[in-house]
Amino acid sequence: RSMLGWPTVGLAQPNGAHRALARLETARRVGTLVTQNVDGLHQRAGSHGVIELHGSIGHVHCLACGAQYSRASIQPQLEARNPALVGAFAEPAADGDAHLDFDGEHAFDIPACEACGGMLKPSVVFFGENVPRERVAAASAALDEADAVLVVGSSLMVYSGYRFCAWAQQRGKPVAAINLGKTRADPLLALKVEAPCAATLDALAARLGV
Repeated sequence: RSMLGWPTVGLAQPNGAHRALARLETARRVGTLVTQNVDGLHQRAGSHGVIELHGSIGHVHCLACGAQYSRASIQPQLEARNPALVGAFAEPAADGDAHLDFDGEHAFDIPACEACGGMLKPSVVFFGENVPRERVAAASAALDEADAVLVVGSSLMVYSGYRFCAWAQQRGKPVAAINLGKTRADPLLALKVEAPCAATLDALAARLGV
């Protein structure tokens, strides 16, 4: 599924919300950007202070020795080893996978780590895994330095992101959200803007002269 979904993610480009957040960071209006996304689009837009809670789909690591590889460098190997699946139709998923019912008719051949022969894994937090403690600690430290939290385009239904809103309230810091629809943190919000993220952030940046 990752082999079929990667081309879409690898070619994706930042949207207006990504670019506006990068401009706000340059103007020192945004300190640290904590994201649950794994697509790397914030960095492509120019943001630097990014903590990727769930990792990055653009990287691969060895489970045995920890060697790191770019996801783009692994794609040709996957396609060469699994020609029967190249070009298979599958709707891309937002997390870099694709919706494919793989029935096991074709054994899938995964390239091994060049350094030790170990198993390679996309450098993302899979369902059931925990966010690494050092990332949570880094985001918590950034929260300590912040005067407020702005949630952008997230329902916060996943606890890994919601927790920072709860912690902000405990620490007496206001929380605002730009999001269409209900969020898990609605009872905690000092301000909620139910509008598209890109247009709203772009207008905010313009009003601040950014």
